[in-house]
Amino acid sequence: MASFSQEELRQRFNPDGSLLRRQQLRMLDLLIEVDRICKKHNIQYWLSSGTLIGAARHKGFIPWDDDLDIEMLLPDYNRLMEVLPSELPGNMALQSVDTDKNYFFFYAKVRDRRSHLEESNRYDRVWKEQGIYIDIFPFYKQPLWIHMLSEKAQGHVYKIMNRMGEGDKEMWKVRFITRFNQKILFPILRFMCRFSSARETYGLGIPYHDPRYMEDTLPLTEAEFEGRMFPVPKDMDAALRLKYGDYMQLPDIDKITNHVGKLTIED
Repeated sequence: MASFSQEELRQRFNPDGSLLRRQQLRMLDLLIEVDRICKKHNIQYWLSSGTLIGAARHKGFIPWDDDLDIEMLLPDYNRLMEVLPSELPGNMALQSVDTDKNYFFFYAKVRDRRSHLEESNRYDRVWKEQGIYIDIFPFYKQPLWIHMLSEKAQGHVYKIMNRMGEGDKEMWKVRFITRFNQKILFPILRFMCRFSSARETYGLGIPYHDPRYMEDTLPLTEAEFEGRMFPVPKDMDAALRLKYGDYMQLPDIDKITNHVGKLTIED
């Protein structure tokens, strides 16, 4: 595979002033605000997934990346959900199953209110907040079979959304399943997880289940991302190799696809 310099990648995917670069800088604004709030309230989080690859390989966004992910343990996540609504400035909003009646992901987003984004899957068409966002994922210990059960329980929602098209006639089913899982099934499953010695993985109902090793993660350290320092796992290399293998190897850049279908950004 051909190699490319950082500047060549930037010029191809996200040169200054491009729509993608403007989106990345708006996501960075969201991250800076969440970082401020987390520090104020002694909440631990770390950069994750492609965002963590970006920190390790590019010292910022992967040039073609159009999302930003952070992770935290469940007690920190719950605390952050409590404080964010009153701490975020007016041009940002928390989006979760508790703040948006049609939202059905069991992880949160912090949204920018000065932009409008349509993802290619169009799940967001029924949500109140539709601006640029960052994703916040909770983690806690759970056996794989419990997590797979939770994925299956919430997976009915995705099937409904996919067959519903652009209408909303079955949204009551989406809301019912999501609330049933949130209020009844998942608390039971979390209680069962208390008796497990399993690894930490994504929260119940989230359609990913790769583990995190806390011995590679805590205590957190910092790494440069877009000219600022942010929390990252203690052993960033081990954390990334667990999830991605050789994360320093570039993918086939001619086959890259983005999450975003349409995007407008206000100045």
